[in-house]
Amino acid sequence: MDENVDEPPTSAILLDSCHFSQVIFTNVEKYYMPGGDVICYYTLTKNITPRRKDWVGIFRVGWKTTREYYTFMWAPLPSSLDSDAVLQQEVQFKAYYLPKDDEYYQFCYVDQDGVVRGASVPFQFRAEAEDDILVVTTQGEVEEIEQQNKDLLKENQQLKESCKSLQKQNMDLQEKLRKAQEKMKQLEGEVCFLQTESLKLQSALDQQAAELTAVQIDLASIKEKNMDLGKENQELRSDLDSLRGSSEKLELELNSLGEKNRHLKEQNACRDAELHQLKEQSQSISSEKEQLGNRLKTTLDQMDQLQSQVLSQEKEIENLVRMDRDKTEQLEHLEKEKQQLHITLVEQFQSQDLTKELEEKNHLFQILQRKKNELDEENQLLKQENSDLLRRLSALPDYSSFAAASPMYVQVPPEDAGLVFGNPYASPKTSAENMSSLKKCPWCIASFPEDIEESQYAVHVRSHLLECPICSQTFEESNKQVYEDHLFCHDLE
Repeated sequence: MDENVDEPPTSAILLDSCHFSQVIFTNVEKYYMPGGDVICYYTLTKNITPRRKDWVGIFRVGWKTTREYYTFMWAPLPSSLDSDAVLQQEVQFKAYYLPKDDEYYQFCYVDQDGVVRGASVPFQFRAEAEDDILVVTTQGEVEEIEQQNKDLLKENQQLKESCKSLQKQNMDLQEKLRKAQEKMKQLEGEVCFLQTESLKLQSALDQQAAELTAVQIDLASIKEKNMDLGKENQELRSDLDSLRGSSEKLELELNSLGEKNRHLKEQNACRDAELHQLKEQSQSISSEKEQLGNRLKTTLDQMDQLQSQVLSQEKEIENLVRMDRDKTEQLEHLEKEKQQLHITLVEQFQSQDLTKELEEKNHLFQILQRKKNELDEENQLLKQENSDLLRRLSALPDYSSFAAASPMYVQVPPEDAGLVFGNPYASPKTSAENMSSLKKCPWCIASFPEDIEESQYAVHVRSHLLECPICSQTFEESNKQVYEDHLFCHDLE
């Protein structure tokens, strides 16, 4: 169905602002049979213009806004859109979408702005009762009902009269609207007339502008005549009082010109217009004279300002000269520093030769390290031989007393102190010395028993070495200068 495809336009407008008389619902039944389709008939008055998003909805009686519809159908556009004709329309609601209870409902016509334009009388979806009910009333009740009917008729009559008055007001308002539209059209005609008048005024202004250019040309010729006066005024810049005297002379000359012009007026009455133009020109000349005087004042002030600026610039030039001298001295100092840096760079290049020697020494050290490893392997073989000797000595009866008296840490005799790794081929003097020679430090004369932990032994050996934090190369503790030169080489890289 259409209402599942698109939601209708609604609004939160209350009932007081709705216009229920613009769409009239006709042939509305009191009861509609459940399970059957319902056809809604309505009439579009001339006060409403149907649009594409208008819709007809079924509302439960007591609704407040158009959002409370139960179901809806899009209102079809009429075939004829004549605003003066009354249009009969209809829309069909399918049984599947109709309410299933017996509450009171009503049809409402809602435009695409969500405003209600018409509402029907209430109705129910239930079967109409077939049996007539016999109601027995008394005479008093009948009279009371008749009185109520009379009151209702009076109220109905009053409502009809108010409706007529409202219709009349509506007609008056429509008449006022028509007159306002006519007045609007008249105003539009006046606007067009004013636009044509403005164009005429624009053309007149253009003509006046052309005349103004002609007058400006005349003024240019007058200015050329006044250039001589300007030259004289340039000579009198230093003395403002004399400039004022010359301006007074010019005013006297202008007054004499005015007298001559008046004399010409008396002689020729037919040239009054030309004399009037000459008066205007003389006034413009006087105003230009005043402007020239003001300009001379301003130029004198500007000359004073320029002189003060020249003085300040001279001071600035002196400061710049002083700064230039300071900078030349700084440049000489920097030149000396440059020569010193050159000398240091030469020394650094010489130090690079030292780095080459250091690298050669490192290469020799690595060779010695390899030899050391070979000697370590031989030392391991000797250790195995010593262990065999220990096993043989353990069979001797005096071994226990020698083992109890043997120390855990002994010093190498001084005759073997010249060897780096000790003398593994030296003949043992006692059995205790053979035991202590099982594990010796390769850098000092200290020796350790065979059962010492490797971590302790490694810590002792590492204490004699200096390790590079960048390339992990090791150096003897006695070669500390070589180690520092090696770190310096890394810094140069």
